[in-house]
Amino acid sequence: MQSHNYFVYITTNPRKTTLYVGVTNDLPRRLQEHFMNCGNPSTFAGKYYCYNLIYFERHTRIEHAIEREKEIKKWSRKKKEVLIKTTNRFWEFLNLQIQDE
Repeated sequence: MQSHNYFVYITTNPRKTTLYVGVTNDLPRRLQEHFMNCGNPSTFAGKYYCYNLIYFERHTRIEHAIEREKEIKKWSRKKKEVLIKTTNRFWEFLNLQIQDE
């Protein structure tokens, strides 16, 4: 059976005031799309410049990734901040790290 990768991720804007939660099977490509959409008012991530990756988790089944994305989206900002800090204490932007994988 072939292994698949799906990612639940959280991005933020440069000032770290807005959070965006998403799911994808190609994280580097999706981050590039968010960056290219900067300022686009027709998308949430574009409207709020949410292209800086600050958290991600990997799943092997799309059903689990979608379920997790929905779960996190319902959380308060405070709860999302706690989650982010479990792997990224200082909210460093992880985009370059992902591009190199």
